[in-house]
Amino acid sequence: MDTFVQIVKEEVRKYAANGRGAGLRLFALLDDERRTYAVNAADHPVRKDVVGVMVMARIVGDVVVIEEDTTDKPLIDALLQRGIARDRIVLAYVGEPIPDAAAFAL
Repeated sequence: MDTFVQIVKEEVRKYAANGRGAGLRLFALLDDERRTYAVNAADHPVRKDVVGVMVMARIVGDVVVIEEDTTDKPLIDALLQRGIARDRIVLAYVGEPIPDAAAFAL
């Protein structure tokens, strides 16, 4: 796995590092085959709502498409600090256009 992919995977995984949030359980979902990395959050100890995506990013070619980010520490900031150029990051969750190749990748 190249460094670019590894950086994205590591940074997404950090959101679930301790497995807990305020009244939540956090689950890292790391799919190297599809180069898709996410953290889901579920109410804990009692489920009150559906499980939600906290942060999700996928890699298509040399672009990181951040599909969702509901965190108070945006993934984009962590990726920029790790040296990934802004022009290689698409914030799909705020309406930035997804490159054609990314729109059709699974």
